[in-house]
Amino acid sequence: MDNDDLSIIYIRFLFTYHKSAELSFYLLLLLFHFQMSRRIIICNFMFQVSYIIDEYRCGRTPNPDVLCNTRIKFGAFVDAIGGMEFDFIASGHYAKVIHPNSGGKEEPSTLVLSKDMVKDQTYFLSHLSQSQLKRLIFPLGCIPKEEVRKIAKIFELPNQDRKDSQGICFLGKIKFSEFVAKHIGEEEGVILEAETGDFLGKHRGFWFYTIGQRQGLRLPGGPWYVVEKDVNNNVIFVSRNYFSVDKKRCIFRVGSLRWFSDSPPRQIKQLQCKVRHGPGFYSCDLAIQVDENGREMAVVKLSKDDQGLAAGQFAAFYHESVCLGSGVILESWHDQGFPVCDRALEVARMKDKSKLGKPVKIKVIAESRKEEVIRKERQLTSVDSKMGSQSYYYALKWLLQLRDKFLQAF
Repeated sequence: MDNDDLSIIYIRFLFTYHKSAELSFYLLLLLFHFQMSRRIIICNFMFQVSYIIDEYRCGRTPNPDVLCNTRIKFGAFVDAIGGMEFDFIASGHYAKVIHPNSGGKEEPSTLVLSKDMVKDQTYFLSHLSQSQLKRLIFPLGCIPKEEVRKIAKIFELPNQDRKDSQGICFLGKIKFSEFVAKHIGEEEGVILEAETGDFLGKHRGFWFYTIGQRQGLRLPGGPWYVVEKDVNNNVIFVSRNYFSVDKKRCIFRVGSLRWFSDSPPRQIKQLQCKVRHGPGFYSCDLAIQVDENGREMAVVKLSKDDQGLAAGQFAAFYHESVCLGSGVILESWHDQGFPVCDRALEVARMKDKSKLGKPVKIKVIAESRKEEVIRKERQLTSVDSKMGSQSYYYALKWLLQLRDKFLQAF
């Protein structure tokens, strides 16, 4: 088929989240703009948020942006237009897809890093299937974001000065904490110090917190970090020693694996891995195993510790510039988790926590000690120029960052 005969659908997504309990879904408005017929078709899709809510109830931290791409944008959307005649779907993601000229032989398409490594969105696209990938083209993958803005100004597009998105795609201006509170609610629980078991305060529910979180604890004498969660007893454990060098976090398991080649990579050592959106990579070794249910899983060993590993997030694997696929991060090895003392575990299991009385008076650490903790945090979260390694601070910065909304300059 000649390029002039290709039928391409350019798409723009509008998201509206309904706060009503009866409308617990994403309302997805899709506008299809056909270049030839100039027709505009508006379709509504309803997508349940049960997956995200269930993950938070289990104490994990899901990635809604990966889910949105896999199940909505290139899932429900592609299913809905399956009967229409088109060759490709074009969107404004910062990524590249290489479609081989197979000459009749079925060859897989390849997802490749974009030219703009900071805005690269292959991480969010890493869990697509091969059948989804082969229908996609990303025109912006070869253009840095700043160049896109310059082009938008040349053509005087209305979105030329639009700020980069900083929230979850389907929530709009709604805070994520409001979304979680609406669907799960609030349940008061206790905050315990991991090293001592001391009762430090109360929280709104373990599902509002993720491992490594610092904000929202409202405890004096910090910085304090969430280091473990007891889901069954609604208890969170905190510590001021989260960035201690002896708390290693470099080995973890990955499940729900999906490879663009439909099989694990042949070269499973010296791959690269992303555990969150951003320009940084870890070198890693990958060991494919089978779990107790006969499903494929992998054990991943990173080249460096990562303080922000969170169960429920995705780990994407790369060989040079090619994204191979991804999987969901399961719990890290127990012996590498943050050590919680026996007293803290015993207190967490108490049925009547009113017997704890009032929270203990927290000793304020010396200013020099506080500065040392913050300095160590900054050292561990700085980007290594050679390996591109990032840690918890970068995780907070990027964890809930939106994909850039689809550009209208088509």
